[in-house]
Amino acid sequence: MEAITNAKLLVVDDDPNICEVLKLYFENEGYKVKTAGDGYEGLSAFKSYDPDLVLLDIMMPRKDGWQVCREIREISSKPVIMITAKGDVIDKVLGLELGADDFIVKPFDMKELSARIKAVLRRYNSHKSTDDDEVVRFENLEISLKKYELKLCGRVIDIPPKELELLYFLASNCNRVFTRDQLLDKVWGFDYLGDSRTVDVHVKRLREKLEGASDKWELKTVWGVGYKFKTLGD
Repeated sequence: MEAITNAKLLVVDDDPNICEVLKLYFENEGYKVKTAGDGYEGLSAFKSYDPDLVLLDIMMPRKDGWQVCREIREISSKPVIMITAKGDVIDKVLGLELGADDFIVKPFDMKELSARIKAVLRRYNSHKSTDDDEVVRFENLEISLKKYELKLCGRVIDIPPKELELLYFLASNCNRVFTRDQLLDKVWGFDYLGDSRTVDVHVKRLREKLEGASDKWELKTVWGVGYKFKTLGD
């Protein structure tokens, strides 16, 4: 795989050795790299540097990676890869729920991290290149990937990027059933090294947002299989 030419990476980690190693390695791969030593510095750098992707440590003083990811998602859909010493599935699920695009555990192999960065950037860039008018519409529902915007009954609803992408994917393939693993592959775009509970959590939160919007469609569970966006009469 070729490096994403001139892509800008932001590394946020309180370990200066890790910051330096990542900076040297990825600059050698052709990226532009900026580092930050804590969450506050990382958020400031995110706003001024405008990176294409963030490598974000979780356990940091002052402001941890969970909060940094949450605040990034309030203002941007730029890719975030969480980096942590923890390997518990619950940490992966929480990171993904907050809008992270991938998750890698220390100590990690640099080649694996490089491959993940390239995969996430390719996927993000493919979304950016979609038709500007690419919008999915149903009664009282409008989903725009270009704007990363959800409208219910004409009103814009706050929604994390991954929830929007999941809803967009299911609504774009209405009445087709997808397993949890298929949804992880299609929406998250990487090999998920844990269980698929994060899909269930995202669907639950989507249902809470969509409740009562229309009786012409629904986000339906197909027991023993997965989920589908179902239209009335199907």
